[in-house]
Amino acid sequence: MRSLLHLVFAFALVPFGVFSQELPSHQQIEELVDQHAAEYVQTSKAIWQYAELGYHEEKSSALLQQDLKEAGFRIDAGVADEPTAFIATYGQGKPVIGILGEFDALPGLSQAAVPDRSPITAGAPGHGCGHNLLGSGAALAAVALKEYMEKNHVAGTLRYYGTPAEEGGDGKVYMIRAGLFRDVDVVLHWHPASRNAVTNGGMLAITAAKFRFHGTAAHAASAPERGRSALDAVMLMGNGIEFLREHVPSNTRIHYIISNGGAAPNIVPDDAELYLYARNPSQATLEGIWERIVKIGQGAALMTETTLDVKIVSSADNILPNDALAKLEQHNFEEVGGIHYDAEEEHFAKELQQSLPSGGPSDLDSTAVIERLRPFDSNEPSASTDVGDVSWNVPTIGFTAATFVPGVAAHTWQAAACAGMSIGQKGMLVAARVLAITGADLFSNPRLIQEAEADFQRKLKGQTYKSEIPPGQKPPLDYRESR
Repeated sequence: MRSLLHLVFAFALVPFGVFSQELPSHQQIEELVDQHAAEYVQTSKAIWQYAELGYHEEKSSALLQQDLKEAGFRIDAGVADEPTAFIATYGQGKPVIGILGEFDALPGLSQAAVPDRSPITAGAPGHGCGHNLLGSGAALAAVALKEYMEKNHVAGTLRYYGTPAEEGGDGKVYMIRAGLFRDVDVVLHWHPASRNAVTNGGMLAITAAKFRFHGTAAHAASAPERGRSALDAVMLMGNGIEFLREHVPSNTRIHYIISNGGAAPNIVPDDAELYLYARNPSQATLEGIWERIVKIGQGAALMTETTLDVKIVSSADNILPNDALAKLEQHNFEEVGGIHYDAEEEHFAKELQQSLPSGGPSDLDSTAVIERLRPFDSNEPSASTDVGDVSWNVPTIGFTAATFVPGVAAHTWQAAACAGMSIGQKGMLVAARVLAITGADLFSNPRLIQEAEADFQRKLKGQTYKSEIPPGQKPPLDYRESR
């Protein structure tokens, strides 16, 4: 249980919700962001071109480390047994404010910054989730905030967390286990999207595993009776999952691929694998669903006289909300505002929208709107992130910024196209401003941190954080590799 005693600092307290001249100069902070904007736009472009997969983001991580080191941060690289993970630190003492950065790409989404499907390299990775913007924008915010702290003699510790493999590798979970968030007071994060909104809680808890069946090989024509097909077990498990869908909460998501189906059609497969993700807005609910999924796999093995190994690849929790931090960030987001397209960007956006499943134009003016703060709806479409695990250990708040053309979903070539051009970069600069001024508010007013900690303890009461990743398991550095 975290103590509140360390949150009492020698500062004048300002009642929460009063945003006045007693708080830091947001204009000064935004000007500092603007001074470094061009440099970090170039960083985002470079990382977009590198497009490296999780745990292999060598160039991307090295570039961000170099930028932050040159800006005056102390670098601790290769933390938590993750070669591309790092922490960049400025200052010392309390409070400790962390900003999360990600930089991994997605397989198969290579795409030029044009409004039609044009892979740079067919089948290669691409930044279809905009993590080139995420990591660079968070670093820009950290640099601007560090300079503000220097100029105004603001006490405390600022940390940028370079977190690899968010896309299914759960780099943050291993950083948590290594104790790297233990002394942090508040964590700030953001994510590219097609809308501007503070995300107070939500996202889907997820568990992912590889179900590997082992059978007996045989000639599929002359001696099939001698074989015990691992592929049959995979197919039966998939069929069982389809029947399970009727008997789980409707906001559950289960999806899988056959990651290994055997060597050749005329050989009874003695080795086959199903790679499966399961998600639910509640980690507790997901645990029960997962137990049933494992039983289906065991049943498939029993029916086919094969054996089964289950390897948990990743697990991430839902995000624990924090109302106090959400109100602060909402205020700052509304103050900063969204973006407007110029004529060239508007032309790009309209062409890109023609490729979307719905087709036709959508409201481009929505990129200038900051949506109202509202509770997470557990029945609305959502995704998963290892930020959720951070939020169960440290008061955490985040938001999405409009870096994608309205109507564009993440994990698509359209998102990768936006992430490589000015539309994405404009949204990134908005994100950097919101992160930097929110961080400055927290450093300058300990009352805000106290409110955040109190709300964290209220939300956590009666609940326990637990990752489904087995204790002692090392980061799966090869999780993107095929068997």
